[in-house]
Amino acid sequence: MSFYLYVLLGFLGGIPAGMGMGGGTVTIPLLLLVGNVPQKIAQCANLFSFLPMSLFALKTHAENGLLQTRSILWVALPALAFSALGAFLASTASALLLRKGFGIFLIGLSLFGFYRAKNA
Repeated sequence: MSFYLYVLLGFLGGIPAGMGMGGGTVTIPLLLLVGNVPQKIAQCANLFSFLPMSLFALKTHAENGLLQTRSILWVALPALAFSALGAFLASTASALLLRKGFGIFLIGLSLFGFYRAKNA
């Protein structure tokens, strides 16, 4: 796989991630379908890339006054706990199960988006 293709995939996944829209919903399918990367490696790469992207996004949103810090702890603590649980489950699950589960998640997310757009 060409270095430039990976840079392009990172660019395409980084834009929605930087906007706070969930770059993994773009990055993981790109790595799977275009980069021919195994499911667990794609998820790992997405999680690893999330760290610096989230710091830049957080800084930008803070500078624009878009953070509500009063309830951050109530969101962060359960998110950390369930992230650890999800990482454990992903490490024990088969790649096929992860791929199907992520596909179902994306389909559900798309249906929800269409529903909201239709009723807006």
